[in-house]
Amino acid sequence: MQSKLTDIELIEQTLAGNQSAYADLVKRHQRFVFTLALRFTKTREDAEEVAQDCFIKAYRSLQSFSGNSKFTTWLYSIVYTTAMTFLRKRRLDTSSIDDESNLIQVENRNAAFENNMAENKSRSYYVNQAIEQLMPDDAMIITLFYKGEQSLEEIAVALGIEPNNVKVKLFRARQRLKEKLERNLKHEVNELI
Repeated sequence: MQSKLTDIELIEQTLAGNQSAYADLVKRHQRFVFTLALRFTKTREDAEEVAQDCFIKAYRSLQSFSGNSKFTTWLYSIVYTTAMTFLRKRRLDTSSIDDESNLIQVENRNAAFENNMAENKSRSYYVNQAIEQLMPDDAMIITLFYKGEQSLEEIAVALGIEPNNVKVKLFRARQRLKEKLERNLKHEVNELI
């Protein structure tokens, strides 16, 4: 059965012409690719577009996968570059970050976050909200390390930087995440008191 095959076996079958093997590979990794894309793009529609582009790029480049790292590491590097390209293009199409509509969106997000706090008490909810408030690079490193369970070396390969740089970036991203959590939860505590 296809689902019991390893990523490498599915890649080999895909390269041999078995299209359903690639479909199995997509099914196996689509949720996490979408989650990463959503961390960057912030909207479901944009995340779906980025995720679809990632799987198309991965399919077209599958022959270049050398097997020196995990397939997921290779795939996540595609997600990262695709999302960054998407954001750069979108940034060129929009006006300055100081634009009033962007401020309204941030205020709306904060208002929605405050309104939903009473309904959502789980730890993962607060962590996910804080991660969404991080810059895309910080969110990516946090997501790869904790949710993707990637090692520093695997993240370094995915991002094309040295493992020591990943360690420093991860430390700084954790600090920023902590600040976001403290700010968000301080507001929660003040509402409860």
